[in-house]
Amino acid sequence: MATTATPYGLKAVNHIGGTPYAGSTRLLPIASGYATNIFNGSVVAIVAAGTVEIVTDLGNNADAFPAGVVGVFVGCTYTDPNLGTVVFRNNWPTGTVASDAQAYIVDDPDVIFMAQADGAVTQADLGQNTNFAAVQSTTTGDTTNGNSSSAVSSTTATTATIAFRIVDFVDSPTSTVGDAFTDLLIKFNAGIHSYDNATGI
Repeated sequence: MATTATPYGLKAVNHIGGTPYAGSTRLLPIASGYATNIFNGSVVAIVAAGTVEIVTDLGNNADAFPAGVVGVFVGCTYTDPNLGTVVFRNNWPTGTVASDAQAYIVDDPDVIFMAQADGAVTQADLGQNTNFAAVQSTTTGDTTNGNSSSAVSSTTATTATIAFRIVDFVDSPTSTVGDAFTDLLIKFNAGIHSYDNATGI
């Protein structure tokens, strides 16, 4: 059972219609020298410069996601400035200088993601909305394995501007609804993802 807090950001599972997630991603540029770590499982947005950056908002009514939210980061590629060869990484290391840096983004707005809550979430919370428990930052992840350590909030609400909708719970030998740190199945809420949002960047 999920009795230990071991958050892992957002991990793609399948589509809202039940079809498997086939692993498709979109390559989008990262600005050379971008000075914030981005971890596998982090929510990212397209900014005015046309590059992607980690989202540093909670995604609730008081601290809403920006209009450019485009999906979840799952790795990157760039020419290593020290080795001179193209590398593939699970995370973006802060301050890397590389003019060809590209992020792999799960950008389908209908993908369902698995995420761990920072507390217990019950069956009565199904269909409610949730947001990040704490803002994503350059430290919300592991620079060794590259994975995010962000959790979503166990406090849910019906507010339309909250970032994620709870669509189900993870049911496995190690996780079930109501666990101390419940594993959830969530998707971007209506109007949150840039592709479902009429506001430009």
